[in-house]
Amino acid sequence: MAAHSIGSATISFGLVSIPIRLYSTGQASESVSFRMVHKKCGTPLKQQYVCPKDHETVERDDIAKGYEYAKDQYVLFSPEELKALEEAASRTIALTEFVPITKVDPIYYDRPYYLGPDKGAERAYALLTAAMRRTGVAGLAQYASRGKQYLVMLRAAEDGLVMQQLRYAEEVRPFSEVPLPEKATLKPEELKLAQQLMEQNVRTEFHPESYHDTVRKRMLEAIQQKVEGQEISLAPGEPPRAQIIDLMQALKASLGMAAGAARAAAGEAPARKPARRAPRVAANRAAAAGNGRTRKKASR
Repeated sequence: MAAHSIGSATISFGLVSIPIRLYSTGQASESVSFRMVHKKCGTPLKQQYVCPKDHETVERDDIAKGYEYAKDQYVLFSPEELKALEEAASRTIALTEFVPITKVDPIYYDRPYYLGPDKGAERAYALLTAAMRRTGVAGLAQYASRGKQYLVMLRAAEDGLVMQQLRYAEEVRPFSEVPLPEKATLKPEELKLAQQLMEQNVRTEFHPESYHDTVRKRMLEAIQQKVEGQEISLAPGEPPRAQIIDLMQALKASLGMAAGAARAAAGEAPARKPARRAPRVAANRAAAAGNGRTRKKASR
């Protein structure tokens, strides 16, 4: 099924204008959501706004928007004032600079959109895509939509252009605010084992289709059981694993688990340890060997 456009804009690249259409990158899927209902009769409940000062329900016509400029002090804005303050939609994505795509930290990534060429813009769209792919750069721009000015990055994907909405610098919390202990001292053996564990699980490509939302599936199955009047059978949760305090011990155990999983995935039989000899058999063989040496000495 062909994707439906959710908007239109124009990419400004020097003196070149490229009309484009915006498309969502996400597939429409029904999420599992629950409503608040009256436990007595199952009727969905309605939300109401209550003034804690006057202890009365406030109707929609009596609701205004306010900004708290001091503790419990608000300045009110009318809908007309808010609309005048909002950024007018420009629908122009003006590329102002280009940077290597590897220099943009993914922590700034927000919402992505697919971009497709509008009628008559096929050649210019293909030119910009090919040039960005060949040079390995991404274009930065700002554009206004829905009353807000957005920072975006255009990058070349396999089949066309992707517009990655970015966060502004002030919207990203610096890592320095994260409480961290003093720098730990790592042993070379620990680092070597950790690298071996990673190498056992390295894949050359990302395959998102191999991952599935098992929680959503389990919830839908439970809902269907409820609809059919069945009792939900809750399986006991997996018991917590014993915590391994020794880091070297944990790494070695992880390497063994990864090796076993790799053999199972390849259809190989698990590695078998050599069988231990029975004590009595081993003792008899030792005795026989001793008697043989005694006879040889006697014959001499």
